[in-house]
Amino acid sequence: MANAAQIIEAFRDVASTKSLSDEEMTDLVKDGMLAGLARIYGATVQAEIDIDEDTGDFDIVVLRRVVNEVEDSATEIALDEARWDDDTYEVGDVMEVPVSFADFGRNAVMAVKQRIVQRVRENERDRIRDEFADQIGQLLSGELQQIERGKLVVMLNRARDAEAIIPWKDQNPRERFRQGDPIRAVLKKVEETPKGPRLILSRADPLFVSALFHLEVPEIHQDIVEIREISREVGGRTKIAVYSRDESIDPVGACVGLKGSRVQAVVNELGGERIDIVPWHPDPEVFARRALAPARVSKVVTDSDRQVVTAIVDEDQLSLAIGRNGQNVRLASQLIGWQIDLYGSREWVERGSDLATLGEEGGDEHYETSDFPLSELDIRAGVLAALSEAGYDTFLQIIDLERRDFLGMKGLGEEDADRLLQIIDELTVVEGEAELTEDESDSEEGEPDSEEDDSDSEEGEPDSEEDEDDSEEHKDGNADGEDGESED
Repeated sequence: MANAAQIIEAFRDVASTKSLSDEEMTDLVKDGMLAGLARIYGATVQAEIDIDEDTGDFDIVVLRRVVNEVEDSATEIALDEARWDDDTYEVGDVMEVPVSFADFGRNAVMAVKQRIVQRVRENERDRIRDEFADQIGQLLSGELQQIERGKLVVMLNRARDAEAIIPWKDQNPRERFRQGDPIRAVLKKVEETPKGPRLILSRADPLFVSALFHLEVPEIHQDIVEIREISREVGGRTKIAVYSRDESIDPVGACVGLKGSRVQAVVNELGGERIDIVPWHPDPEVFARRALAPARVSKVVTDSDRQVVTAIVDEDQLSLAIGRNGQNVRLASQLIGWQIDLYGSREWVERGSDLATLGEEGGDEHYETSDFPLSELDIRAGVLAALSEAGYDTFLQIIDLERRDFLGMKGLGEEDADRLLQIIDELTVVEGEAELTEDESDSEEGEPDSEEDDSDSEEGEPDSEEDEDDSEEHKDGNADGEDGESED
């Protein structure tokens, strides 16, 4: 029985690392012993197992019912055989057969070990699933363990056994990490896999920006200030709309902080991404004016049926309202949830203020996507058919799949899986390098401040005028509550 005690002690050490109580560990050991007995007597074996908490000794008794004709040797024993031990046995009696752990063979001991390890693993998976199921949108910290075909594998600080990854599509293309770097990300979802729950993290989702503000702004954490809407283009610019439940607290000022300390902390975590903070308003006209900040809007007309906002700005504000490559108006439209048709005052006058001629062009033309159909790739028809049958039709749908995932699809062989992985590697590397080149070219234009000035100059806005406009916007936002903005 000394061996049994040693086993109990070893499993208790394992239990302590897995945060299991003594009671849970005892149940696991009993379950393991039943697995060992099943290896000896059969899968249907019935037994009573008692464990001495002090000594670690086992008291194992196998229960077998006395019958005339044995149908299940694991749970039954013939009357004649039972009477060899005790001639008082009758049909229907339950015979208790004591078993020593020392009588367990190698196979039985291995069965005990395997069952306990399996149960510990299942309990760990259940714990991770239960712990993180209600934490979607929360900020998690960890260490970058490895980079695997574009995705980042993270070892979390508080749940080091949990499998957590940041897929390629949930990363900021401007950021570069190395193995061992500390990293923070927002929990996007808990994904079920054959190996257990997998935590999908993101640094590109708007939830990440929201989680950072929850961390940096006490008023948001206390539910005094609420982030109502967020629109984001990763690595470029983010707009957030905030609302205060307390009229005495300025929501924009609370998010900006003293001398911009709070918003700057968020900007630094986002790698220099610009952030515009505006007060939320239920009226689409008012909200649209604020969403188009830092530009000043002269007139706003709304079409509730079509959910279209027509905004008219002075000519000197037009480039500012549009933004670089249409970014400002695009994010403003996403923020309010309505299409924004933007016009300069000159064009508006030339159209004679005829609303029937406005909004004829689709508002989705300027929205870009990096996704594309798999049919555009150099993939044979049979592979396309197999992928389509499995529910994969676009590149971003397969970009995070593993080799085993492809091999598990009907109709795909090893050569097909290797070819698909090669295509994914080639496309992700090329696109990543292209984005890096763009970032480097942007950085070569000058320091961050000068870069903003250069971009605005290219859009036709003099530096001095932009600075004047920015200061006026901050002033108006603090005084009137009409506009508010924070820029990195």
